[in-house]
Amino acid sequence: MRRTSQEFIRFVIIGAINTFNYYAVYLLFHTSFNLNYMASHVIAFFISLVISFFLNSYFTFKVKPTLAKFLKFPLTQLVNFGVSSLFMYVFIDVLHISSKITPLLAVFIAVPVTFVVTGKILKKESVSE
Repeated sequence: MRRTSQEFIRFVIIGAINTFNYYAVYLLFHTSFNLNYMASHVIAFFISLVISFFLNSYFTFKVKPTLAKFLKFPLTQLVNFGVSSLFMYVFIDVLHISSKITPLLAVFIAVPVTFVVTGKILKKESVSE
């Protein structure tokens, strides 16, 4: 149980770093390039996904990153992406909250589920490794 709590703490720290990366890219595309909030969200999400894979492999779960894990890693983010996209839409188009702050609100909703799924994918050893 202790190892899981240490991993979760590292996951939250890496998540904070990754959220900063995501948010910086999101704001760059949304405000500087005047892209639609959802297009900016998608671009920022996929850039941060790659960064997240390596940070979570090396620091959170302390596993060797492999091509097989890299190809499976986006599965860990499907729930995160779906939930955050849904809440971005609800916050912006339904509740009329500023599109500049909603990414930060949406990310906190998906973190616990993403932690569990990410751990299962990155810790699972495949037969071909």
